[in-house]
Amino acid sequence: MSNESRNTIFIGKKPLMAYVTSTLIQLANLPTVYIKARGMSIGHAVDVAQIVARKTENAGYSIGEIKIGSESLESQDGRTRNVSTIEIEVKRNN
Repeated sequence: MSNESRNTIFIGKKPLMAYVTSTLIQLANLPTVYIKARGMSIGHAVDVAQIVARKTENAGYSIGEIKIGSESLESQDGRTRNVSTIEIEVKRNN
């Protein structure tokens, strides 16, 4: 398992708190975790980052760099479409 996949949480359709818990577990072992999402899951990624940073403020976690972009994906009908992406850095304060 590569280090990139260990420190990256991909947001999908699971309940929000599942991703919050996963992020907190990773932050206990790693100094930085990246929350990645695309399309309709972007709002959930922002919510996860906010919950980790705000609700655990005294634990010393904060939001770092935020990257936005888009990817070209082929839809089921064969057409190419652009999908928005976001990557949010959550880090442990030293």
